[in-house]
Amino acid sequence: MDIRQIHRIRQAFPCFGDVASDGWKAAEIIAVTPETPHTIREGHRLRHAMFILNGSIRIYKISPEGREITLYRVGSSECCVLMMASILGETEYEASAAVETDTEVLLVPATDFRNWMDAYLPVRQFIYKQFVARMTNVTLLLEKIAFQSIPCRLAEYLLTEAARRESDSLRMTHEQLAVELGTAREVVSRTLKDFAVKGALAAKRGRIDLLDKTLLRGFTGKER
Repeated sequence: MDIRQIHRIRQAFPCFGDVASDGWKAAEIIAVTPETPHTIREGHRLRHAMFILNGSIRIYKISPEGREITLYRVGSSECCVLMMASILGETEYEASAAVETDTEVLLVPATDFRNWMDAYLPVRQFIYKQFVARMTNVTLLLEKIAFQSIPCRLAEYLLTEAARRESDSLRMTHEQLAVELGTAREVVSRTLKDFAVKGALAAKRGRIDLLDKTLLRGFTGKER
């Protein structure tokens, strides 16, 4: 790996600033797309620690019945803590990964990564902070699944996505929404139909237009 690549890595991940230049010999940067085949599935034994330089990776679980739910996404300057836990514990990966956008990934051999965790405090601090952040996110997800109704969770998700994309027209299928919420597509379709009847949105094939966000916000139980 040349010095320019190392500089890019350190800009994205300052925690690697103390890693000597000759410590990067076995690391590499690869480019992947949503169409790139890979084997990062539940039960896989990871040979590399992966750090996202740019792009987006979706981390998800599949139930024994085949139902899928998104746990979290890994974006620029982040890593998947479940992957790190698998590498540090030398256990099988407990989730699956899907490439959502064109993405650049830093691959560090598992042995090197474990050595860096022992040798460099900034690397340990970065990984532990990622653990805390992801644990908080997953805990909130579990709370929503356990204590919030599907209409509440769906309305909240649509409003959040509209704000994130800065658009009231969301290109998204019922199946995609079901995956995000961890429920059945039929449940999502039924809830969207109810929202549409009440005038909160218009659901078309592959697209959802938010018509009355105040009304939609009412389904979340939040005033604003």
